[in-house]
Amino acid sequence: MNILGISCFYHDSAACLIKDGKIVAGSEEERFSRKKHDTGFPFNAIKYCLKEGEIDVDEIDYIAFYEKPLLKFERILSSHLETFPKSFRAFVGSMPSWLNEKLRVPSIIRKKLKYKGEIIFVEHHEAHAGSTFLVSPFNEAAILTIDGVGEWTTTSTGFGKGNDISIKKEIHFPHSLGLLYSTVTAYLGFRVNNDEYKVMGLASYGEPKYVKNFRKIIDVKKDGSFRLNMDYFVYHHKMRMPSEKFVKEFGPMRKKGGEITQRHKDIAASLQRIVEETIFQILRNLHKETKCDNLCMAGGVALNSVSNGKILDNTPFKNVFIQPASSDAGGSLGAAMYLYNSILGNKREYIMEDIYLGPGFNTDEIRSFLKGNNIKFKEFKDDNKLLKKAADLIHKNNIVGFYQGRMEWGPRALGNRSILANPCNPEMKDVVNKRVKHREPFRPFAPVVTYEDYMDYFEAKTQVPFMLFVYPVRKNKRKLIPAVTHVDGTGRLQTIRKDWNPRYYQIIKEFEKLSGVPVLLNTSFNIRGEPIVCTPEDAYRCMMGTGIDYMVIDRFLVAREDNPKDKWTSWEGN
Repeated sequence: MNILGISCFYHDSAACLIKDGKIVAGSEEERFSRKKHDTGFPFNAIKYCLKEGEIDVDEIDYIAFYEKPLLKFERILSSHLETFPKSFRAFVGSMPSWLNEKLRVPSIIRKKLKYKGEIIFVEHHEAHAGSTFLVSPFNEAAILTIDGVGEWTTTSTGFGKGNDISIKKEIHFPHSLGLLYSTVTAYLGFRVNNDEYKVMGLASYGEPKYVKNFRKIIDVKKDGSFRLNMDYFVYHHKMRMPSEKFVKEFGPMRKKGGEITQRHKDIAASLQRIVEETIFQILRNLHKETKCDNLCMAGGVALNSVSNGKILDNTPFKNVFIQPASSDAGGSLGAAMYLYNSILGNKREYIMEDIYLGPGFNTDEIRSFLKGNNIKFKEFKDDNKLLKKAADLIHKNNIVGFYQGRMEWGPRALGNRSILANPCNPEMKDVVNKRVKHREPFRPFAPVVTYEDYMDYFEAKTQVPFMLFVYPVRKNKRKLIPAVTHVDGTGRLQTIRKDWNPRYYQIIKEFEKLSGVPVLLNTSFNIRGEPIVCTPEDAYRCMMGTGIDYMVIDRFLVAREDNPKDKWTSWEGN
């Protein structure tokens, strides 16, 4: 049975194909369109999934869509009517997308894909729940989904057993932890639905001095249920988020690109604290109700890796699984899995152990690209020699793009579309930032560590294959890996085993032979403002427009300095 899952028209559009309950392919549309957080219909991602699955549209048994548009439209109308006439301008502004796209999902799917089969609509938070529990290693688990808003729901708790998911409790719009976080993101001069992780990184530089102020805004009960004081917000009736009362409470909003002061850092730290407290209160009550030690999480707020790393210390749960594409992109996966397992009643057949679900390019295709564009390169017949060479380049403080195999699913680069650098060099964070990423200096870079060594370097409670948990770096190791140790002594680590990704594992081990340290700095292979690279052309363009020194691409090594004809500048003022 072939089921195609689709999510689109809000942010992070994506498609996912499952065959007989197993994921064959999945990708965000942004990787093809090169438009970050692309909201459009994921035609290219769908085209890829069908190609990878070696099927035509006529062979799709069902299409599963990740939410119910009519139910969501009911919430839009209800909110605007309740706050009319203040909502009039926002209502008029939102209608074109609803009338042209969001209310026409079935006809758009049939027209664009020439699809004649059945389309099943799954509620947004059911899709989130399905995206995590149904691909987890647990037969039974408590489930928490938490984001900005789906149709009406912003937070849901439930329980999964076998192929059945039951949602027990919900919190509805406008009361939303995700929208609270986004409101502060906007207040601090960052982009909503894009920069929330920047606020999380900034929080480490501050003190939670404004927690009492936030307690005026959010009322959290003993069972974890919460309500927002809507006097501090206008997102329920305007196209912006904080109200004048919010600004009066915290002071003037930071303008985009403006100076980041200690006040801004303290507000970020206070937000992070209050969100963590609320999540932990929800989880403690969820464990009390389910009496289950296993936890599955999804939704945009589940990408808060700082909070995730504290769950086992602050709640009774003993095992946690978080689906790595927890944002709306993962809704495509969740809708397909929920339809196959929970609606159609099929036995679960899949556990998510890696996320290399995107496009890949073989050696001949990459060689053809390099030769066809007159790119100077060296081909290695012996892969061990190539990986040793790459480790030596990294050890000598070169920045190396690492491109291999199929692209990652979700927002993190996990060794197939990565930029690697020396974590032992205390200047490397600033070097990578200045020459490649050009991002805010307060944002940390992530460490990747081999599985057998992660407990020696990190106070981690569990292995972290998908880079979704922040844990403290052990105090005696912080001076060894300064480039990946955040200001608060933590790191958002990835653990890697040889059987998960042999070449990625080996390059770390080769670096260890030279440095004594089984850790590398790993960041996503992309130009600032663009999605992670997908094709060999994307990767080469990224290297030539930044300060990446070398690129390992399959069995080939490309040096930037060997190809001066293709150099360009991807940032202003350099």
